[in-house]
Amino acid sequence: MSRSDLSAPLEPDHLIEVATGVLSSLGVPAEDARLVSHSLVTADLWGHPSHGLLRLGWYVERLRSGVMHPVTRPEIVVDGGALAVIDGKDGVGQVVTAHAADEAVRRAGEHGVGVVAVRNSNHFGTAAYFTRRMAGAGCVAILTTNGSPAMAPWGGRRKTVGANPWSIATPGAAGRPPVVLDIANTVVARGKIYAALEKGEAIPDGWAIDAEGAPTNDPRAAIEGIVLPMAGHKGYGISFMMDVLSGVLTGSSYAEGVAGPYVPDRRSGCGHLLMAIRVDGLIDPAVFDARLDELITTTKAVPLARGAQEIFYPGEIEDRALARGQREGLRLPVKTLDDFVALAEQCNVEHRLGAAR
Repeated sequence: MSRSDLSAPLEPDHLIEVATGVLSSLGVPAEDARLVSHSLVTADLWGHPSHGLLRLGWYVERLRSGVMHPVTRPEIVVDGGALAVIDGKDGVGQVVTAHAADEAVRRAGEHGVGVVAVRNSNHFGTAAYFTRRMAGAGCVAILTTNGSPAMAPWGGRRKTVGANPWSIATPGAAGRPPVVLDIANTVVARGKIYAALEKGEAIPDGWAIDAEGAPTNDPRAAIEGIVLPMAGHKGYGISFMMDVLSGVLTGSSYAEGVAGPYVPDRRSGCGHLLMAIRVDGLIDPAVFDARLDELITTTKAVPLARGAQEIFYPGEIEDRALARGQREGLRLPVKTLDDFVALAEQCNVEHRLGAAR
């Protein structure tokens, strides 16, 4: 994406303020609205516009239709010490998941490990937003979630399997931020296809097939067709198992029973599984820090392949992008900003964003 496709630099804090106003106007409590807004703007700052403010309008439509409740009241329905099950009761996904993450960390503080299953939640943005939160509390964090069908089972031609992303994060080493992996099991997150559609861009070869099973570079045809799994049958297998963990095990919906955030009038039914493991329950944190630092240092010191400029460890690119965006301002895709401004004005939220062009 060229700079001409992006807005002028914007103040991230002001974007959060405006998005908070939009959600608050629909009955979301201010603290919850700010959490959601912060998660979306953070995704944009990380360089993942597919999971950023692009999604705010989708959330607004779901709030308006009533399938996502503005006031989130998660309830613990199973309390088993280190284990718990939370019913999100169709509340806001970020709020439900933040509550579950904090609950997992609290239980890990008591038992060394905390495992929290979540049912009846909603889309929560990026999984890394929550695993980083848990890693910041001294835990190794694992988070799985399911989503609406995106890919066909290996050998099939109807999509029944979600992209079902997952994230693992650990505390950082030698003063670095957390080490974080956050991936979907499709070749590409479906949000990136929506982002290409917004920008009027073709998608690369190998991302998707259309409804007739033919390879496509058209994002609309890809959305109506099937996104391909990463690594062939392996991506399908991982995604299937993430649905077992996130949907079947938690008591939430699974497979075709889950609706995506871009569906305005159908309850989501998605589920999550969160695990927090206290580092100091397994190893001296200072020893862990030194060992992780050695792993990162030796990995980054590997001789570069032709055309490569640097080796990154998981999460490093996002941290650099975040620092740059906070320092220089955040550039949004022009259509995303135009839609955001229109949404703010529709909700009578004051802003100083102007038009993107």
